[in-house]
Amino acid sequence: MSLQHFSTKDRILYAAEELFAQQGFASTSLRQVTSRADVNIAAVNYHFGSKDNLVNEVFRRRMDVMSAQRLDALHRALETAPGQLEPILAAFVEPALAMAQDRHGGGAFIRVIARTYAENNDSLRKFLSDQYGHVLREFAKAIAGCVPGLGKEELYWRLDFLSGALTYAMADFGLIKRPSGVSEATHRQRAAQALIRFAAAGFQAEAH
Repeated sequence: MSLQHFSTKDRILYAAEELFAQQGFASTSLRQVTSRADVNIAAVNYHFGSKDNLVNEVFRRRMDVMSAQRLDALHRALETAPGQLEPILAAFVEPALAMAQDRHGGGAFIRVIARTYAENNDSLRKFLSDQYGHVLREFAKAIAGCVPGLGKEELYWRLDFLSGALTYAMADFGLIKRPSGVSEATHRQRAAQALIRFAAAGFQAEAH
């Protein structure tokens, strides 16, 4: 992706996102970021202050939008389809899959998300928990209302499994590739529907 038509701050964010996706957080230096973005180190310090803050902002730029979309969709689901599990799961799944198809770096960001599972970055995990933990808690509360017999620990296990499956689907690692002649939007819709049905069955399964 050509970065020249973006602002200095956005060039840095896109360059960092691409490098974090390719190399991970620990292996990417600020010098590599500045070289990819065609800026000097003073620009990174001015806009972000530190590498940790740059990492956080790469997430904030995408996650703020996705989280707002998820919560808006959740509130609509609770108003229009109270007590129904699949609309709640759709509110969680669909905004994430839509972001994965964003042509301006969405695919790179999905690989960045995968890096958070692979790398032991306590600072980043704390940032994500502090900034976005409330989103998961709202979904957990809504799901709990649909499966009242499920204990809290089991509920969070299953929500964690859904998050992992969603990340895998977003990264397009799986066996189901987009068939020729099928649009990205249609393929994404089919993936969302399949994952929502799968997750609904999982949440409604009897706990042992």
